[in-house]
Amino acid sequence: MLTAGGVLLAASGCGGGSSDEAAGRRPHQEQRQGAAAPKVPQGLPGMPPLLDPHDVYAADRPNALSPVVKDFPSRVYVPNTESDTVSVIDPRTYKVIETIPVGSQPQHVVPSWDLKTLWVNNDRGHTLTPIDPATGRAGKTVPVHDPYNLYFTPNGKYAVVMASMDRELVFRDAHTMKRKKTVPVSCLGVNHADFSPDGRYFIVSCEFSGELLKVDTEQMKVIGQQKLPFDGAMPQDVKIASDGRTWYVADMMADGLWVLDGDKFTEPWLMPTGKGAHGLYVSRDSKSMYISNRGEGSISVLDLKSRKLVHKWELPDGGSPDMGGVSADGRVLWLSGRYNSEVYAIDTTDGHQIARIPVGAGPHGLAVYPQPGRYSLGHTGIFR
Repeated sequence: MLTAGGVLLAASGCGGGSSDEAAGRRPHQEQRQGAAAPKVPQGLPGMPPLLDPHDVYAADRPNALSPVVKDFPSRVYVPNTESDTVSVIDPRTYKVIETIPVGSQPQHVVPSWDLKTLWVNNDRGHTLTPIDPATGRAGKTVPVHDPYNLYFTPNGKYAVVMASMDRELVFRDAHTMKRKKTVPVSCLGVNHADFSPDGRYFIVSCEFSGELLKVDTEQMKVIGQQKLPFDGAMPQDVKIASDGRTWYVADMMADGLWVLDGDKFTEPWLMPTGKGAHGLYVSRDSKSMYISNRGEGSISVLDLKSRKLVHKWELPDGGSPDMGGVSADGRVLWLSGRYNSEVYAIDTTDGHQIARIPVGAGPHGLAVYPQPGRYSLGHTGIFR
């Protein structure tokens, strides 16, 4: 069914018999009389339940677009950090069709929780520029201090601003962006994050001090902090695996991924991938993760089930693949070329480069839009 905001929710089963009867057991057959039933972990209040408890990304199948976005034109929005613009690419022609002026140092283009708005994070301009993805038109800027990156709590209640230079996590109203709570942090350079399957916590990378934070979503407070076991560590993108248990953190100085158990938040181990590991993107079938190695112009492919690297795709003529996303049909991986003023379109079947598109200076957190999913957790598009 649909909520009032247009977000798809899974309907609960309405069969005539109980699950015990369906399994061929009598109710309480294996349970002592009066014994309490085992407790099932509850998700963050107000959060839409996962479609599949065994697959975090079950809602992200090819072309499974929400009714909210199904009529939006397919576009790639590229924030050019040094040009103070957003280049808009038509993915059918692989050409820039528009350049939108925005604020100073746009870092990421972020889909809102309700999928209706794209927020351009003008970090040094201390504003957000809204773009209507239905029309491609930019709206009136909203004052938000130091919006390096932007996320949304899984229940859609708050936006979470990664205020990197301010050393804060700022919880704001998800629609008006009014400040609700400021959480000072002791680490340097908060930048990327992802949420647990139940939405109860999220893990944040601290780029400049080589640390990770664990944050309680509902209480809005830091509940864990650790230093990565690598001298000069510089963690970047954070992504949970489709199994909902394994976490990956790209590190551009350790040249690989940190692998950890988010629930236990114990010391991670390092999986080498390539020089300057930076962005992390899950395939539409939930089986693979694409890792952009910005320092060597390559993309590593990780098989999530075996935790083994199965491919490395080299960009012809090199490049600096950074942030991006996967096309709605899953066939193309789009990445910005941070130091080359270009965008790469990469075929996900064999890794060959389809196109290399000139854009403005310093392209960073591009958003492919629309994408499958019921709601957005932010960044360049984390959909569930």
